[in-house]
Amino acid sequence: MNIKDAQLAVDDWIKEHGVRYFDELTNMAQLTEEVGEVARIIARRYGEQSEKESDKSKDLGEELADVVFVVLCLANQTSIDLQQAFDKKLDIKTKRDHDRHQNNKKLN
Repeated sequence: MNIKDAQLAVDDWIKEHGVRYFDELTNMAQLTEEVGEVARIIARRYGEQSEKESDKSKDLGEELADVVFVVLCLANQTSIDLQQAFDKKLDIKTKRDHDRHQNNKKLN
């Protein structure tokens, strides 16, 4: 599924299962919460913090999907074509960063 289709799927889901989109500020708060959940898993599973027994069953993929869902909601309600924005960003990064990291000794 491409981003455009994902935006449509989220919009269809909101119309079928939700009452309406939460307002943008509420969705921004939700996004922050979801990113925090991703950070918690990564900090404990891949970082130096000890993973709590209650966190071991957390699904990183599910939490990342929560982040994507809220981002798609925000794009929909602010009339952003995220596919177009992403394609443009990838093009910019490709041109700007094509050789940027090749000689970075920190990445060897």
